[in-house]
Amino acid sequence: MRRAEASSSVISTLVAPVFVVLWSTGFIGAKYGLPYAEPLTFLSIRFAAVVALMSGWVLVTRAVWPDPAEMRALLIVGALLHGVYLGGVFTAIWLGVEAGVAALIVCMQPILSAVLARVMLGERMNRLQWFGLLLGLAGAMLVVSRKLGGGIGDWGGLVLCIAGLFGISVATIYQKKYCADAPMRSGAVLQYLGALGIVVPLAFMFETRTVSWTGEFVFALAWLVIVLSLGAVGLLMSLIRRGEASKVASLFFLVPPCTALMAWALFGETLGMQAAVGVVLTAAGVAMVMRGNQPK
Repeated sequence: MRRAEASSSVISTLVAPVFVVLWSTGFIGAKYGLPYAEPLTFLSIRFAAVVALMSGWVLVTRAVWPDPAEMRALLIVGALLHGVYLGGVFTAIWLGVEAGVAALIVCMQPILSAVLARVMLGERMNRLQWFGLLLGLAGAMLVVSRKLGGGIGDWGGLVLCIAGLFGISVATIYQKKYCADAPMRSGAVLQYLGALGIVVPLAFMFETRTVSWTGEFVFALAWLVIVLSLGAVGLLMSLIRRGEASKVASLFFLVPPCTALMAWALFGETLGMQAAVGVVLTAAGVAMVMRGNQPK
């Protein structure tokens, strides 16, 4: 049993950094795509493409489908994780909330998830892990603090960011509690169907649904479908299945620092000493959370 737990821990350790890097590229994909389509329309096209691709994969591989209870849970997880979280954040940025502000709000997710995991799953965290969560939050704040000035934008957008924060936090816990062992491929189809049930009606109610099919938009769409929706989300589900929900959630502290490093490397954005210190603090904080209660 201990050998199996240790093996699972090693796999999670290897998968975690790949997940963080892939998830961080979502901001780049959004930056390229949102000028050419409204947010909920953009997400509707993205989710529909994922459903089509994953359904074909399920048919070709003859993957099994979850039982009815797991199906309901997966639809709820998808509605929360993809519909509420991504819909809220994308629309908030569309309304003028700076990406740094949105990232900082969503960075509260590990702490909220830790509290929810304690209530819903009975998970316990030691003092080192709680200190790691706070250290990770402090580091993330240092990274994005230089972008906070004047970045609140529309207050409705701020509310949407907070809704997205609760969406992804509850989805993480719900996935762990009710459908952690559901089939991955068919489960992904159900998750994105749940998300479509949120974004499509809202797109028809509040948006013009006009799309400019430029090369930049097609590239952004392909990147978000293949790398984010299939790659990163698949890794997230795998991590949730293997580890404690609070530990997995702590990885999201690494997203703003990783995104800042990418922007520095790709676009020449200045990182600065303060942000560099924030990156180190965030990495240290996440390491504390991930190492807590490791099998010996």
